[in-house]
Order: sequence, then C-alpha cells, then structure tokens
Amino acid sequence: MAETESQDTETTVKLLLLGDPGCGKSTFLSRLKSGKRPTPQPGTAPDSPTTLLRDTDQPFIYDIRFSKRKFTLELYDTSNPNQHWSSLQPDVVVLAFDISNRETLAGLRGWRNDIIRYFQHGQGERIPVMLLGLKRDLRKQGEGIIYPQETYRIAQELRCDRYAECSAVTGELLIETFEDLARLAGMTTTEKGGQTAGACTIL
Repeated sequence: MAETESQDTETTVKLLLLGDPGCGKSTFLSRLKSGKRPTPQPGTAPDSPTTLLRDTDQPFIYDIRFSKRKFTLELYDTSNPNQHWSSLQPDVVVLAFDISNRETLAGLRGWRNDIIRYFQHGQGERIPVMLLGLKRDLRKQGEGIIYPQETYRIAQELRCDRYAECSAVTGELLIETFEDLARLAGMTTTEKGGQTAGACTIL
C-alpha cells in the first residue's frame, strides 16, 4: 500500500450496507457500535438485541487508523431516513445476507444489479463490493444449509472483491470482519484503489 500521503491526512470513506430486510444488518451495526453482546428482551427471539441503532442515527461514524493512515468511516444502512440509499455516492458497498435464509442469498443478485444501475456510470467503472454473511451462529446441519464454499462461489459470480461472515450475537469473527471492512475502505484512499485484482478474497 502506498504511503505517499501524510500520516495525519484524514479522509472520509462512505460505506453502504445493502441486503434484504431481516438479514441481520441492524444487529450487526449495533454490535459494532456498542461492542457488547446483545441480550434479548423477554418474549423476543434469541438473536434480538436489547438496543438497536435507530435509522435516525445514520450515518454511523467510526474513526479508523489503518496502516499508518487515518480516515473516518461513514456507514449507511439500506433504510437511511435522510435520503434513499440509491442517491448516496458510496466508496464501498457491502452486500449482506442471512446465512440461515436462502431467500436472502437469492436476493443478492438483485442488489448487485442495483449497484451497477445506480453507482457504475461509465464503461469499466466499478465500485469495491464486499459480500457479508450474517447470523453465522444459525448455520445448522440439514437440508438447505449454506456452506462457505457456495457463498464464495456466488461472491465470485457477483464480482465481489471480498467475502466474510460473522455472528453479531456470539461475536464470532466480528472483529475480523470489521477489520476487513476497514481495510477495504482504507484501500479506496490509495492510488491503487479498493478493487481486488483477480479472484475474490475470502476471510
């Protein structure tokens, strides 16, 4: 990674999180922001956190230092109350799906087409895209199970630059996933950019 800029140079990187309703985006963002394991309220599902970030809290701000480079990460969810997500100009897009729900996996192709429609305006222009599997703790053996090998293949088909999965409830791979998001966002501030040359990177 080039280090031609000053270490004190600060840049804002916009990241947009897209995915079907109920795939776990709000729980993921809330866990990232609070750093605490969500505890369910009485009468709610086991993976329902006590406190979720509200749509009106957007953008969710994170100050990042990556490879001696400082930048601010502005993270927007699909249900942004201030403007429709399609009118944003993100630097990175994260496609999220629920590992325990094949319908959200099938919905990724529609979201990927929307990325091309709204954010890629010139021939050969491409925005960095990361595929993110949520609710890893709900992956159970049985018919219809979504294995990482399958999602990695889909990530390649959709021309995603990276694939990662985690559980916001248990915290499994959560830190690693956020670090990879920050790494991809940080790469967009360099001359090389955030696109991955060749195949998708799996984490």
